[in-house]
Amino acid sequence: MTELRSPLQAQVVQWLAAPGDAVRAGDVVVILEAMKMEHEVRSPGDGRVRECLFKEGEAVQEGDVLMALDELVDAPRNAPTPTLPRSGREGEGNAPSPSGEGPGWGPARPDLQSILDRHALTLDAARPDAMAKRHALGLRSARENIADLCDPGSFLEYGALAVAAQSSRRSQDDLARNTPADGMVTGIARINGDLFPPERASAAVLAYDATVLAGTQGFRNHQKTDRLLGVALKNRLPVVLFAEGGGGRPGDVDMPIVAGLHVPTFASFARLNGRVPVVGIAAGRCFAGNAALLGCCDVIIATRGSNIGMGGPAMVEGGGLGVFRPEQIGPAPVQHANGVIDVLVEDEAQAVATARQYLSYFQGALPSFEAPDTAALRNVVPENRLRVYDSRAAMEGLADAGSVLHLRTGFGLGIHTALARIEGRPVGLLASNPLHLGGAIDADAADKAARFMQLCDAHGLPLVSLVDTPGFMVGPAIEEQAQVRHVSRMFVAAAHLRVPFFSVVLRKGYGLGAMAMAAGGFHAPEFTVSWPSGEFGGMGLEGAVRLGYRKELEATPEGPRRDALFEQLVARQYAAGQAANMAATLEIDAVIDPAQTRNWLARGLAAGRVSTESGHRASDTW
Repeated sequence: MTELRSPLQAQVVQWLAAPGDAVRAGDVVVILEAMKMEHEVRSPGDGRVRECLFKEGEAVQEGDVLMALDELVDAPRNAPTPTLPRSGREGEGNAPSPSGEGPGWGPARPDLQSILDRHALTLDAARPDAMAKRHALGLRSARENIADLCDPGSFLEYGALAVAAQSSRRSQDDLARNTPADGMVTGIARINGDLFPPERASAAVLAYDATVLAGTQGFRNHQKTDRLLGVALKNRLPVVLFAEGGGGRPGDVDMPIVAGLHVPTFASFARLNGRVPVVGIAAGRCFAGNAALLGCCDVIIATRGSNIGMGGPAMVEGGGLGVFRPEQIGPAPVQHANGVIDVLVEDEAQAVATARQYLSYFQGALPSFEAPDTAALRNVVPENRLRVYDSRAAMEGLADAGSVLHLRTGFGLGIHTALARIEGRPVGLLASNPLHLGGAIDADAADKAARFMQLCDAHGLPLVSLVDTPGFMVGPAIEEQAQVRHVSRMFVAAAHLRVPFFSVVLRKGYGLGAMAMAAGGFHAPEFTVSWPSGEFGGMGLEGAVRLGYRKELEATPEGPRRDALFEQLVARQYAAGQAANMAATLEIDAVIDPAQTRNWLARGLAAGRVSTESGHRASDTW
């Protein structure tokens, strides 16, 4: 005989087995109640019930014998034995699958089914008309973009059951059906999980839903945003924001507030800067508060048909500034040329693909890569020192095949900036652009370079600078653009770098501009090397001759003789400033075969280390 004892002091609520019943080990045979909670008591083994020692409603003490079981001697050893339900009260089924039903699960319980039905209202399938209008514009839904961005099945949604704070003016059914998730889909997911382990692939994702109240910022979607930003900051998760929407929403009336200027969303979002990578994506119209969050992102990826502005048509008209259509405010070509947009793409699919690529550089190194044809680097710089060329060919020739992602291509044309990989390691690339002002650095190019250095430094990416500049741009016109302050940003940004920096002089290395491209001076980087085509000077050769040999030139009659003297003096300066002479005086570290540049950089990257934070704060010059 086997005895079943009470595990606690309680009251017998219901017997699920009666004398004579056959039971198996693990079957629930009696329900006890203690402190208003029910406890299932299971059979300790196979057997047949001999006796139930307490009646329903009677109290039992811990250790009391509840039931006596006899061994099953009258059933074949391998024969099936009729048994009671293995879990739950009599008549209850097993737990359902998350979708409600599945093989072996049975139908969902009513409480679960009500939640499943409620969640179904948040999905695109519940709003076919809204989806049809969205697709007719050539745009995708917020959930379609998230599904494309995140690894399959990895998105965990936060706050899905929120609705707009408008219950005093609309029914709950109306809000659930027409303001799902309060117009903001938020959650955590994995991105690029096929390339990186879960701890590197995890990210926070937020997407304003333009089909819900025009993607405006409501009270509860602010709360959802704040919640997820806190999770992201605490766990150092990268953040991706789909920012399309119209800004603040005046229609939320459930809260006793006047202006809502106390919301922490904008400060919380800005607090991510420098701590985690933050990616912003804009398609359609992105105005006011949505644009403010977008502007806080490290990188802005936008479609050609997008519009981005700090105020939409209503605000512009309300300010007495005129009447404009949404398409006239901050169109993508304008925002790309002025530097607001970092990467301009054709559509949302390309935007999502670019976001995945961008994040990958901050997720770590890749074990496999395809090396470029480095021998082609020998022919990048023309033999004619006055002939321009495209320095992006040098960038492509140094980086792993297909790894270069150019940033801000419409702005600051004097310097190219890009993320790339060298032997799988992520790096930031800067390159002078001889096709623009001969490579001279103007205010926009300096701003672009300084911010790029700060971006890479914040997230631990080493920097590689390809130098070919006659110096900073000069003249009355450029000084009207505050050139002094803008170009000095490059020195200040470089002086506070904690990441390794490598400089390669492709051709011209003149004056303060060359020093700025080399982190402040040729001995500031981990190494400064030059290709054989390198030429150097404290300033441009022609300017140096005109200043240094003014008396000699003025003493020579104008005309062919003075021109000939000038050319002779320039040639002399050029010969003196050749790369070999710079290396001989140890002003640079080496003159190398261009085809060996990638090898130099790979070894330097392997040896370089990111230094610890000094705690010293910088003050921007502009």
